[in-house]
Amino acid sequence: MSFFEEWVELDLNPIISFNSNGKIIYSNSEAQFLLSRIKQKELFDLAIKYAPQSFGADTSYIDLTIKNYTFYAITVKYETEDEIHMKLYKSAMVKKESKLNIQNVNNTNIFTLLDLAISTNKIKTDINYIKNYDPSIPDFKLDASSFIKTLGLIFEAFNNASTITSSIMLKIGEYIRIDGKKYSLITVEISSDKAGDLSRVIHKEDSSFIVTCEDNKATIDLPLII
Repeated sequence: MSFFEEWVELDLNPIISFNSNGKIIYSNSEAQFLLSRIKQKELFDLAIKYAPQSFGADTSYIDLTIKNYTFYAITVKYETEDEIHMKLYKSAMVKKESKLNIQNVNNTNIFTLLDLAISTNKIKTDINYIKNYDPSIPDFKLDASSFIKTLGLIFEAFNNASTITSSIMLKIGEYIRIDGKKYSLITVEISSDKAGDLSRVIHKEDSSFIVTCEDNKATIDLPLII
């Protein structure tokens, strides 16, 4: 890998190349994370929408929110009829997240809470649970009762699954500003090999975290408050 290829791979903004049929021919690490939450066609349609009228590159300043991402600009390069390249520029925070309520939250070990939710659900099902945890994440403040209740609803929605994968990780390069203070984000991603009915998993405006639901995946983003 050359210096420039490595530099692109390390970029905190999604960079994707498509062929003329909308098939991805390259995506950096950040784009691959984005693609786990946003459909490929949706991003290809976005590239076509902001592509220059003729060959070359064009940058547009936008205010676009998709899932928990907010983008402030997009660059699309249209060099040949066979390829189109796109770079999305992430905003530093999502506007609606500034409404999070972090009052009356206590220092908690998030791994213990997720393990408890998994153990409780294991009693009722034969589902295979896979855990991917980042052990470097310290104890931090969160509303344990609300978090456990939300996890229970998510696991209940996936009761027909054969395998459920639960991941806890730090969101690199993303943060949230609450009451003038800047916090990193911890994300809990729960994915199933079968779609589930997540309609009962409702995100309250006064919650201490953000929930995003798809057919076979639910994501909980929490501010890292030490």
